Amino acid sequence: MPPRFITKSIHAYLDYPVALALVILPIVLGLGDGNALAFWLSVASGIAAFGLTVLTDHHLGIFRVLPYGFHLAVDAMVGVVFIVAPLALGFAGTAFWYYLLLGLSVLVVVGLHKPEAASQPA
Repeated sequence: MPPRFITKSIHAYLDYPVALALVILPIVLGLGDGNALAFWLSVASGIAAFGLTVLTDHHLGIFRVLPYGFHLAVDAMVGVVFIVAPLALGFAGTAFWYYLLLGLSVLVVVGLHKPEAASQPA
């Protein structure tokens, strides 16, 4: 089993830049040129990721109403969707590799998440 070293704190620091990148990279890479869905899937995911981060119960969450475990589950689902999307939706070229690599990266980050120590009752 690989070492699990991505803590809740590290994950929280990754969330905001990743959300921003999901909105900006489709513009920079011209993802909408071949398939508008390739563009909008990333932009919508970035906006949703920002909202999820704002609502997650971690030190960078603003409202902290969603459990961190829920956040991880959503991240895992997004990773799977990003891997399936280019195949199911016929993305080609840059869009294909963009989603495939992002999906794999998300699943690696979730897979390397270090579980928090269980609280001991006093």
